[in-house]
Amino acid sequence: MVGCGYWGPNLIRNFSALPDCNLKQICDKDAGRLQHLAGLYPKVEGTQDFEHMLNGSNLDAVVVATPVRFHHPMAKAALEAGKHVFIEKPMAMSTAECDDLNEIAQRNGLVIMVGHTFLYSSPVRRIKQIIDDGDIGKIQYISSRRLNLGLFQKDINVVWDLAPHDLSIILYLMGQTPKSVNCQGRANVTPGIEDVSMLSLQFEHGYATVQSSWLEPKKVREMTIVGDRRMIVYDDCEPQQKIRIYDTRVERPPHYDSFAEFQYAYHYGDMIAPHVAQTEPLKIECQHFLDCIREGVNPISCGRQGRELVRILEASTQSLRDGGGCIHLTEPATPRRARIVEVQEAVGAGSGNGNGNGNGNGKSRGKLLGARRRVPARLAV
Repeated sequence: MVGCGYWGPNLIRNFSALPDCNLKQICDKDAGRLQHLAGLYPKVEGTQDFEHMLNGSNLDAVVVATPVRFHHPMAKAALEAGKHVFIEKPMAMSTAECDDLNEIAQRNGLVIMVGHTFLYSSPVRRIKQIIDDGDIGKIQYISSRRLNLGLFQKDINVVWDLAPHDLSIILYLMGQTPKSVNCQGRANVTPGIEDVSMLSLQFEHGYATVQSSWLEPKKVREMTIVGDRRMIVYDDCEPQQKIRIYDTRVERPPHYDSFAEFQYAYHYGDMIAPHVAQTEPLKIECQHFLDCIREGVNPISCGRQGRELVRILEASTQSLRDGGGCIHLTEPATPRRARIVEVQEAVGAGSGNGNGNGNGNGKSRGKLLGARRRVPARLAV
């Protein structure tokens, strides 16, 4: 585990608790952080030497949770050392860097996974099931808000920091990639680093907006999915009823002879809040990484998906510099068939794999990653 700052300790806690994982080393340049974590995890070795960690510790996998500018060089070094790699979001600073990492992983038969945590969230997966079952009808648009006070970053703006969570959810729910991107924002505190933004995505079928801010007094984590039959509100800050389904819609008459006859019909029905199991998405995500290594298959949040999200972030940056202009994503998506192991809704309890390609036994058919590698029963991270 390299990077023990804001998010790293959460990953350390989860990987150290998994029975089929041996967390051997943590790496950080801050000796104080290492000393603090040594008190919590006395059996885990701490080091400030990343080179020694890669080449002198007999590891199977490396988890990278450093600032984004270090994702590519550290992940590349780990892959070239023959280690499977888990990278926190966003995957890298550019699509070129993502392509480089994906090529190395594919060539060496290694698993590369990106930390799109919400793809392993029970509420998000339940919403996907509701949509796929046709309960809300055709998606018309998705509106998302992720707001809080800080944490201010020095090397990326608020779009790159907060929007990846919402973008990964939106791409998952829509099942398609956007045709164009618009983004407007403003740097209020640090010159050149936007701390408030509004990102718009135009799809072949549907539309989405993502509002992000480091300058809000109240923490907001809310997404509205509007269908032509029903609407869903997903509030991740709610302790219990994270999903609410509203039997609400607007209908217009199929035909009319004059404008005076034209009337909208507003339908107001019941609200229901389906029960969703309370499981920690990060625990499921960490277990999924180990499962993919053991099975030699692509993760749900694979390098290709990480690359697609970075492509959208790059377009948002270009739009910001162009004053909010529309950036067309002309580059076609290049989906690659792959076998995907099932995600555990709770470790030890199976569920569907969320991609609609199940064959009835919890597995999906497809292409294995490269050459199979010998994998120990207990993985060293």
